[in-house]
Amino acid sequence: MPLRVVPLGGLGEIGLNSMLFDDGESAIMVDAGLMFPDDTMLGVDYVIPDFGVLKETANRLSGLLLTHGHEDHIGAVSFLLKEFDVPVYGTPLTLGLLRHRLAEHGLDGSARLVPIERSGRFRVGSFDVESFPVCHSIPDGVGYIFRCGEGVFVHTGDFKIDPRPPDGVPTAIERLARLAPGEKVTALFSDSTNVEREGHSLSEAFVGEALSEIFEAAPGRVIVAMFSSNIHRIQGVLSAAARRGRRVALCGRSMVRNVATALELGYMKLPRPDILLPVEDAETMPDATVVVLTTGSQGEPRSALTLMALREHKYIRVREGDTAVLSSKFIPGNERAIASVINHLFLAGAEVLHEKISEVHVSGHASREELKIMIGAVAPKYFIPVHGEPRFLVRHRNLAREAGVPHAEMALNGDILEFRGGEMSRAGKIEVGRFFVDGKGVGDVESFVLKDRYQLSKVGVVMVVLALSSATGEIVYGPDIVTRGVVTENGSEASVEEAREVVLNAWEESGVETRKDPAEIQTDIRRALRRYFNKRLDRKPVILPVVLEL
Repeated sequence: MPLRVVPLGGLGEIGLNSMLFDDGESAIMVDAGLMFPDDTMLGVDYVIPDFGVLKETANRLSGLLLTHGHEDHIGAVSFLLKEFDVPVYGTPLTLGLLRHRLAEHGLDGSARLVPIERSGRFRVGSFDVESFPVCHSIPDGVGYIFRCGEGVFVHTGDFKIDPRPPDGVPTAIERLARLAPGEKVTALFSDSTNVEREGHSLSEAFVGEALSEIFEAAPGRVIVAMFSSNIHRIQGVLSAAARRGRRVALCGRSMVRNVATALELGYMKLPRPDILLPVEDAETMPDATVVVLTTGSQGEPRSALTLMALREHKYIRVREGDTAVLSSKFIPGNERAIASVINHLFLAGAEVLHEKISEVHVSGHASREELKIMIGAVAPKYFIPVHGEPRFLVRHRNLAREAGVPHAEMALNGDILEFRGGEMSRAGKIEVGRFFVDGKGVGDVESFVLKDRYQLSKVGVVMVVLALSSATGEIVYGPDIVTRGVVTENGSEASVEEAREVVLNAWEESGVETRKDPAEIQTDIRRALRRYFNKRLDRKPVILPVVLEL
């Protein structure tokens, strides 16, 4: 069997990153990530890949290799392990962050976690695997070199080329440019997230310097919102606060948890023993000595930052003289929510800084010039862009062609790429689905359920309750009509009374036999009310007739 590479997620969207490498003897996966819902996925907590496609490879699935600890790369691991008992390889911080996820699902005691070094070489089934360090917006990130009978394959994971990496470990460009003598890379799978941005991504060091200046100039408290996984930036906040005589209060469960994990594993250091301030004590300290580090930079409705802006947080309420810093990217789809929380911060009296107007965020992904450097160092025969929406993948493929790659191709989720004798071909496509996670339900919310939710949110619902005699079909009770999201309470009385008459007319116009069939009566009522509300209000609410037999 040739080597088959199948993307299970992440090629055609942001998130769900997961890719399968299968040579017929062994199969390995790179990452198992989730995706956060968009505006149409009402009530959904997050989205995960459908791992059912792995059942055919279950007997040879030898390992899951994680590139780093972001949710879009490790967030679905718990769901994978519930279906397949497979060892999980990752660097210490990545596995440390994963353990919290596993504990939530009761898997922390049974999961087989295998720590690896950022520069290491080991065996997973029939694959010779080499890890190499990459810079990203979270420490301990790696890419992988896979060696098997069909060639050498490089997967970059998420990366950037930072000239001043916070931990002093640069992306291993020189290592990739110096493989074994005579060894050539068959295919490169490279991160496409930032391909639309020209030049080089700025160093993470710029953010620390900018925050230090903000802490010095701010007259009162500084509230910094960011992703809780950005350990390097959290370290920068702590160091800048210490230099400016401030203490830091951590706010948000994931922020507190991730900082504790990073400190325990040695990926963060406290610049002074008393730098951390209990959040409940922050209100009693002089404003100019306080930094609040919180989650909620994407404007999540019940996040700590939003509650602070609305003055509903238990401990911290934004007030005149505060400076709020949103130190993260505006993720596409979240702009409206972010704008809302920024407006509330201003209304509460705060000054607000964000990436559009201040250098309080730099990307963790490589821009075009860095992507060219990666392509030049690896010099692959085949190039496949990964991680991103179709426009990212197309532009990255074109960039590789401009850089002289002999064969730059694009793949999407489910495409089967076969490598045999150093040549790549396409072997069809498999159906790769996704599951919606809603509370404790996994996969029980399908697309038609979301369609119903979306429809209800737009046009409202009209419920009709009618009880008929099972013997004669005569009305015993009702019709009672309840509307939600259709008309206002003041304007509902006349409309509801008219709708009741419509139901009675529909019943009267039905035949004697039809009245004894609840399903037929429901159809007649639904049809009549649809015509009525469309003509009367120019609206098409969801009509739910309930016909009982007594």
